[in-house]
Amino acid sequence: MQEILTTPIISAGSRSLTATQDWPSATGQALSSGHQLSKPSVIPPPVKPRGSNPKSDVYLMRRIIAEDAEWSLAIVPLLTELCIQHIVKNFQNNPILKQLLPEHQQKVLNLLSPDLPLSVTANLIEDESYWNRCCVQRWPVCHVEDYGGRWKRMFFERHLENLLKHFIPGTTDPAVILDLLPLCRNYVRRIRVDQFLPPVRLPLPPRKGDQSDSGSEGEMEEPATDHYQLGDLVAGLSQLEELDLVYGVKDCGMNFEWNLFLFTYRDCHSLAATVKACNTLKIFRLTRSKVDDDKARILIRSLLDHPALEELDLSHNLIGDRGVRAAAKLMSHSRLRVLNLANNQVRAPGAQSLAHALAHNTNLLSLNLRLNCIEDEGGQALAHALQTNKCLTTLHLGGNELSEPTATLLSQVLSVNTTLTSINLSCNHIGLDGGKQLLEGMSDNRTLLEFDLRLSDVAQESEYLIGQALCANREAARQRALNPSHFMSPLIAKGPENPVG
Repeated sequence: MQEILTTPIISAGSRSLTATQDWPSATGQALSSGHQLSKPSVIPPPVKPRGSNPKSDVYLMRRIIAEDAEWSLAIVPLLTELCIQHIVKNFQNNPILKQLLPEHQQKVLNLLSPDLPLSVTANLIEDESYWNRCCVQRWPVCHVEDYGGRWKRMFFERHLENLLKHFIPGTTDPAVILDLLPLCRNYVRRIRVDQFLPPVRLPLPPRKGDQSDSGSEGEMEEPATDHYQLGDLVAGLSQLEELDLVYGVKDCGMNFEWNLFLFTYRDCHSLAATVKACNTLKIFRLTRSKVDDDKARILIRSLLDHPALEELDLSHNLIGDRGVRAAAKLMSHSRLRVLNLANNQVRAPGAQSLAHALAHNTNLLSLNLRLNCIEDEGGQALAHALQTNKCLTTLHLGGNELSEPTATLLSQVLSVNTTLTSINLSCNHIGLDGGKQLLEGMSDNRTLLEFDLRLSDVAQESEYLIGQALCANREAARQRALNPSHFMSPLIAKGPENPVG
């Protein structure tokens, strides 16, 4: 029997034909007689010849070779995603952001690199999450709550402070700092710099001619040690409210020299002009900078009648009675609310000047004279002033060589003063009798919440009873805060009487 190879052939419609070796004759007979070819009931599968290997014949095997082995129709990105990727890739040269829809803007911001130039991002990007990534990448410790909870403000303030701390006069180009002003003027509210580098000292050239051994070193010309002048920078910061400076060098190591810690007269005059011109300045701190009486008077003179200054901190300097007299005058010619002169050289005359100003002052809330030496003469003067003062709430007189006479007058203050909430007399010589006097004054006091008497030679029993009185005052203050209407005066609580008619 003749072997017949059959393959299925699909024709138009739903008809199927079986091709055999006699296909032409069978087809001719069917077409000439007008009969249709019958549809077979079952189409046999193709028969593979024995011994044949389809893989050896490239024509019998279909191959698809893709350019991307992982390509799949299911992961083809959307056109919007491709556009976003292109915008991110070319953002530095063509920053497109505000023209996008909000959801697309957020996607672009999430993909942008924190290393983009500030000239591109500063005035364009306000998104806090982007500046969060910039801060975290640059500084390992970030306390954003110290910057009002604003990451962008934190970045620009710390970036500017870093430039100031490493600026070397005569070596660093001032444009490095001034070029940043147009980018950060609306975000910087505080400048906190804990070091100012002096100019580089080059070795002096040898003098011509013979030099005798009798020549002293004082005759040699000293190089200028003036630091970076803040005038142009502060003038360009329209939102600046706080200036916290220390003129010194950190981590100088074996290169230590005393002139690294000089606050020169040129620095002083320049800084005085700077703070005078900054009408938005509320807090001015200049600490650990060897500010003496003359420099303090120069600075304070520039602050007289300042429209916004509320806090002045000149602690840890060399200010004596002459400088404190200038500070006392400032209390009467400003809106000062906090004055810190801790760890200076204030004695009784300076404390008396402050007491005279304090007796008539209506703005100052906090006075800190810790680690001075006003003694009983100065302490009694301040106590007399507090009998008439109606605004001071915090007084720190720790470490001032005070003793029983001052405690006696302060006990009278406690019985009549209704504004003081915190007093610190630690590290003095109050003594046993002085402690009893203070305890007697506390029996009539209802407003004092903190009273520090550590290391002041007060009897343990007196200190304990004073602590109990403070606890009672704090509990009463808490109750007043919870129910203010309950503690109103009867006339205010009852209200005015009904008018007649």
